[in-house]
Amino acid sequence: DVVAAARRNNVRFQLIAGDATAPRDFQLAEETHPNALNILLIDSEGPASGRPLPLVSRRGDWDESRAQGVGDEQIHLMVQVMETWFLADRDALGQYYGRAFRENRLPANPRIEDISKGDVLNGLKEATRETTKGRYHKTKHAPALLAKINTDKVRGAAPHCERLFQTLEAAITGGEQGSIE
Repeated sequence: DVVAAARRNNVRFQLIAGDATAPRDFQLAEETHPNALNILLIDSEGPASGRPLPLVSRRGDWDESRAQGVGDEQIHLMVQVMETWFLADRDALGQYYGRAFRENRLPANPRIEDISKGDVLNGLKEATRETTKGRYHKTKHAPALLAKINTDKVRGAAPHCERLFQTLEAAITGGEQGSIE
């Protein structure tokens, strides 16, 4: 478990969000916390292959002049959206939403990172439409679902998630003490 390993190695996690977009907040964290391992975790919003930094640098909210020294190991993608991770643990979805949850309305592709953003979100809304919690809603349901999903299942189904965890584990067990932001 990443959190337990961090505690054993005296590494702390600090989530930083400000008034700007995630890429700009990340760039600010790079400037204000230069000795930390700052990591940007962001939706790819579509298919992703190759290096993540060029994909993020094409966004309108990325300031190239502030990107000196940022490496691909600091940029991590949720492909194609964060909700994709939920598809890896359908049991957790069923437990959260209850008996009216309709798993058969979710996209069936086991290669979850190949499922388009629209199909992921529409599938979640349709599968949850008749539940007592109502249709999937990002701000109402995502935090609880993220806490419920089995990270091993997500890591096994989503190569980009596995890459994130490998980066975190290497930083934690690398013998360096400090913080990850």
